[in-house]
Amino acid sequence: MRAARLIKMVLLLQSRPSMTAAELARELEVSERTVTRDAQALSEAGVPVYADRGRAGGYRLIGGYRTRLTGLARSEAEALFLSGVPGALREMGLEDAASAARLKVSAALLPSLRDASRTASQRFHLDAPSWFKEPKTPELLPVVADAVWDDRRITARYRRGDTEVERRLEPYGLVLKAGVWYLCARVADSAAPSVPRARPGRDAPGRPDARSDTGSGTRSAPFRTYRIDRFSSVEAEDARFTRDEDFDLPAYWDHQAERFSRSILHAEVVLRLSPEGVRRLPHVVDPVSARDALAATDDAPDPHGWTTVTLRVESEDVAHTQLTALGAEVEVLAPESLRSRFAEDARRLAELYRGAAPG
Repeated sequence: MRAARLIKMVLLLQSRPSMTAAELARELEVSERTVTRDAQALSEAGVPVYADRGRAGGYRLIGGYRTRLTGLARSEAEALFLSGVPGALREMGLEDAASAARLKVSAALLPSLRDASRTASQRFHLDAPSWFKEPKTPELLPVVADAVWDDRRITARYRRGDTEVERRLEPYGLVLKAGVWYLCARVADSAAPSVPRARPGRDAPGRPDARSDTGSGTRSAPFRTYRIDRFSSVEAEDARFTRDEDFDLPAYWDHQAERFSRSILHAEVVLRLSPEGVRRLPHVVDPVSARDALAATDDAPDPHGWTTVTLRVESEDVAHTQLTALGAEVEVLAPESLRSRFAEDARRLAELYRGAAPG
């Protein structure tokens, strides 16, 4: 346990000019006193860890010290090769770069670990698209991905309903959701000025324009989300924008996905659920809606173990389709129109199954 922590400490210091004891303690999930002891142990073992004293001090490696990857365990080496998403890299035009990187890592590993790439790929495969859909890679994805990596503005035309709209965008990040590619970007005209620069070379939820009113950091322009398959043209500019370093792509996407889920829930239904119905509810309706409904329930289950909840749904028709999957584990109490539809379903099912099957 301590050996793994010491290796991680060296790698952290190798990747940054210096780190304070508090930063190292947070990364390593230990106390600052433990960091001090570990730094001393590394120094005694010949690793040149230097401690800068004073208020702005910290720890750093001196003399250009670099460690090698020969300290990797087999499980660590295999996990390393699982970190890529081959299909997504291919669609973004990064397959060759990723392949070269994997070869370099493999060459640095001990001979006994060089089959880690094969053993990992034979035990895990990510298939991002959902069932019953034929995913199609957006033709303009490589151009957009290139601009994202280089922090270059783009001028994009995209379809919004029956019209086309043109926007100058600062492309911050790409998200692949259920086989659909999205761009998280800021409208350039409302953001900070760009920094002109020649184009550098490179070593070889679910609707378009789903907007966010929340900015990031000190800049007021909001981020927006675009479906890349709705772009009809994309032209990368030479201008390079300055990224907002406070922007957190995973956090932004989680917020937008949950916000979108809630935004389409325009109706409410009141249900009685059996214990099995409570367990299965998040699997047949929107998970966010199910979580909110179950969390807001103040009443204890009735003597039969059934729970009454108020569930937000997209529409009565959608609720009818989704809740049918729960069968006899749910009773609709309101609205009366939806309850009547389920009563009619039950009557027809009773007639259908009354008597012997047709021969």
